[in-house]
This record gives sequence, C-alpha cells and structure tokens, in this order.
Amino acid sequence: MKIRVERDALADAVAWVARSLPTRPTAPILAGMLLEADAKGVTLSSFDSSTSAKVTIPATVTDEGTALVSGRLLSEIARSLPNKPVDLDANHSNVELKCGQARFTLQTLPVDEYPTLPDMPSQTGTIDAASFEKAVGQVFVAAGRDELLNVFTGVKMEIDGDNLSLLATDRYRMALKELNWTPATPGVEGSVLIPGKVLADTAKSMTAGENVSISLSTTEAEGEGLAGFVGEGSKGTREATTRLLSQAFPKVRHLMDVNATVTVRVDTADLLAAVKRVSLVAERNTPLRMRINDDHVALEAATGDQAQASEAIEAQVEVVGDEQSITDAGFNPHYLLDALTALDAPFAQFSFTLPGKPCLIMGLASIDAEPLADYRHVIMLMRLPN
Repeated sequence: MKIRVERDALADAVAWVARSLPTRPTAPILAGMLLEADAKGVTLSSFDSSTSAKVTIPATVTDEGTALVSGRLLSEIARSLPNKPVDLDANHSNVELKCGQARFTLQTLPVDEYPTLPDMPSQTGTIDAASFEKAVGQVFVAAGRDELLNVFTGVKMEIDGDNLSLLATDRYRMALKELNWTPATPGVEGSVLIPGKVLADTAKSMTAGENVSISLSTTEAEGEGLAGFVGEGSKGTREATTRLLSQAFPKVRHLMDVNATVTVRVDTADLLAAVKRVSLVAERNTPLRMRINDDHVALEAATGDQAQASEAIEAQVEVVGDEQSITDAGFNPHYLLDALTALDAPFAQFSFTLPGKPCLIMGLASIDAEPLADYRHVIMLMRLPN
C-alpha cells in the first residue's frame, strides 16, 4: 500500500475512527485501526465488537493494499503532524509515514486476525443532519449514565411513517422529541433501543453533510439488532454501526400526559440565569425550591446556616382548578438546568399537578402562545423539607 493524503483530512479521519477504539480491548487485535487503499481513496476503520466506525477520504493511491496499525498511536501521530501532505508506505511488517521532515515507522498487526466489520443494514430513512444532532442532544440529556442499569442508558427510537420520535429516561426525568424524517418505505413502523452515548457521539459527528441516513435491522437476515448511520460531507463518507440494547424499555410515555392544575410561564433565559445563581449555594442532594405566587416565582436554596440565596422571576401563573393545588415545588437543580438548556425556546411552561408528582416542561414561542408539542421534558419533583 502506498498513498498520499492531505494532513488535515487524515488527522480528522483518524481522530473520528479512534473514538470507537475500545479503552480496554477484549483482544489486542481490536486496538488496531484498519487502513484500506483502493481506487476510491483510503478507508479507515475500527471495531470493538459492539460498535464500528468507518470513514473514506480522498487520497492519491499509487499501490492499493491493506494495513493494520495501533489506532491510538496513529491518532496521536496524525494530530501532531505539520501541515503538509502525508505519505504512507506499507509492507508486510511495517508502515512508514512521512510528513515534511517528520518520519515515523509503525509495526503492523496481522490483518487476517482482524474481525470483519458488520454489514450496514438496508436503509430505513434519511433525516436532516442538523435537526437530528439537535434532537438527539435534547433527549440524551435525560438518559441514564449508570451502566449497571443498562436499559436506562439507551435512547428509544420509534418510527411511524414520516414521524420519528426519540425518548430517554433515567427514572427521575424523561425527555421526548418528535420530528419529521423521510422513510425509505412509506408507512414503515418500528422501535429500537440504541445506546445513548453512541447515538449522541454519532449524531454530533455527522453534521458536515445535509442528511444522515439511518439503517435499522431487527431481523436475523440483516444482522440481529443493529443500527447504522451514514453521513456524507466535506470530511468524507462516515459510517457507524452499533448493536442495539436488547432489554425492553419501560413503558413511561404516559407520564407525559400531565393534567395540570397549575401552569407557570416564564422567560427561559431569565429563569436559567436565576437557577444558575441560586443553585450555587444548594447543598448536595437538596432541592431547589420554587415558590409559586400570583405573578412571579421565587427560587430558594441553602447550605444549612452557612449560605442562603433567593431570587424572584416574573411569571404568568394560571390556576386550572378551583384552588391552587401546589404552592412550592422542589427541583433537582442540575436536572432543571439541563431541561431549560435543552428546551431551546424563548419561554417555558411548567405544568404542575401535586407536590411530589411529575412536572411537565414545554417550550413557548411567546408568553401567550400554545406550547410547542414537539419537545417535552418531565422532571420528578423532590420532597421538600418542612
């Protein structure tokens, strides 16, 4: 194999593929990065038995061939190279890399021992890359991080014709995003559970092009439980696959149906800034108190007798029932900050029922507008001290 490639293109491609390299590989061979040169250019790949990454970039190929080298080491080298064309020359035992006056020789790993990457399932549909990245970010914020409760680390993707929805929960909060996409087959339906971190990283990395192609398979004929993503842009053609989570996602969607007895409408930016300030003195694992008044809400937090903080925010409060059922609400301040940041709307509506019950947060285009139904965020309220 003998190729010449632009330094920036190589560094970017190597860095993207290296992110899928296993931190603690189950077999030493999985620490390798596969380089394949042909008439299309050079393709770099990595695989950790559950996720794979592949990118194809333009290159001047003198001799076609394949080489397998240490992925981490190649990533560090590529990042440090001067801004000049890179020449790669591989034989059966090593790869020589030249860039300007820099020279590196890397020992190759046995290519025949490297596992075959899973085939991309047949395309299920396409979606706008920027919209997809934003939607995944809005939902992933509510996904769990505890690997011992693996099912809660996933994002449930549901497809119903040209509607696609993303749902995540860590049991204490939940986020749902609904958006349009272009299915490959009209009327297609289905749902899968995708590892949340893989989905978030993949969505962020495929915004160079206009669209992302999504491929899902849950049949043995196409590869049991696999999700694939393809994006084409200025940084080459990127492909990623991941095995789906096999656990049954809990039925939590009904928690979005909150019959509010009290609604509070506030300016999102004002509330976000106030929460950041007041939560500075919030003791760990203690709630941020929101006192609901006729025309404003007051935020309060404290660290015992050492520090206290409060701030009032103008609000539009509506009591739906005969009398106000809730006057104080306790929020985990981090969850509230995450929800307001993900909301991406100038105004926010809080829908309350009773103390200790879920609170629904939705965005508003204006203070008097109907709630934007495409994104909903639910937070379980905390018990307030007497």
